[in-house]
Amino acid sequence: MGHEVDTKHAGILVVDDEPANVLLVRKVLTGAGYSNVLTTTDPSRTLDLVIGRKVDLVLLDLNMPHLDGFQVMTRLKSLENPPSVLVLTAQIALEQRLRGLEAGARDYVTKPFEIPELLARVRNLLEAHLLHVHLRDEKAFLETLVDARTRELHDSRLDIIRRLGRAAEFRDNETGLHIIRMSKYSKVLGLRAGMAESDAELLLQASPMHDIGKIGIPDHILLKPGQLTPQEWEIMQTHARIGADLLDDNSAPLLRMARDIALSHHEKWDGSGYPNGLAGEDIPLVGRIVAVADVFDALTSARPYKQAWPVAAAVDFLREQRDRHFQASLVDLFIEELEAVARIRDRHAEPRVAA
Repeated sequence: MGHEVDTKHAGILVVDDEPANVLLVRKVLTGAGYSNVLTTTDPSRTLDLVIGRKVDLVLLDLNMPHLDGFQVMTRLKSLENPPSVLVLTAQIALEQRLRGLEAGARDYVTKPFEIPELLARVRNLLEAHLLHVHLRDEKAFLETLVDARTRELHDSRLDIIRRLGRAAEFRDNETGLHIIRMSKYSKVLGLRAGMAESDAELLLQASPMHDIGKIGIPDHILLKPGQLTPQEWEIMQTHARIGADLLDDNSAPLLRMARDIALSHHEKWDGSGYPNGLAGEDIPLVGRIVAVADVFDALTSARPYKQAWPVAAAVDFLREQRDRHFQASLVDLFIEELEAVARIRDRHAEPRVAA
């Protein structure tokens, strides 16, 4: 079923240097029911009239002084969405007709014209033009909807991921703001370390699941206020592997990266970390990045069992752990981004608790 278009209210502009021709064409068009007909005998005004008013069709003479029809069509073609052009001319030579079509004309009517023929060509051109405009606008509208839906899905996915991360963090007396801060720190550092924007965005989304394996740690160990025994510490360390197992067997890039982070963010550059004792570049880059971001935020955040470290003290700790806990170059890049880090800390600061 085709679209029906209202041609009678379409904008039509008649351009001819002969006033008598303009009056005749206007009378024919208005007599046929077209209600939005503009005219001019000055071709230099064509562009301004088309831009200033909604014009769908230009009826254009070719042979005009100072600015002929070919020059007018050249100007019209510079518009983002030009109107259709119907040439009205006494020039019937094939060479002239071809030149006009190449310049942008959609159709020709020769002078003197037959009124039924002129009206039929006007109607056909307007129907084609208005359908094209309708489809173009519909396409733009659908693209806007798709963009909005894509952003909605992106935001929903990120919210779900953060909530999954918070489920583990809450068991450890953490807050949801920790995973927001450390994931944003991770993206900043990832970009500085040379990651592509798309990969750094994936890192932002994957890193909140770094400690999801804490879900599998018994409360009497996870929530123990004192120092863990060697046996308890061994159980605590299993959260890295538990998290990786929870995220395993999935081909989605997001979950593959999240698995790598969960498994490797407690590894240390010198090989003294867990669970696999990896060292140097055997540790996935995303794990090395998250290690810096996670430790920095943990140090600078207050918890029921500790005071927040001053930023300067946390930075000193990072420097001390260059080539030990952390990759030295990542520590240096992170410190260079402290202004960006500070903005993130301020935007996602923990709420103040009244004394």
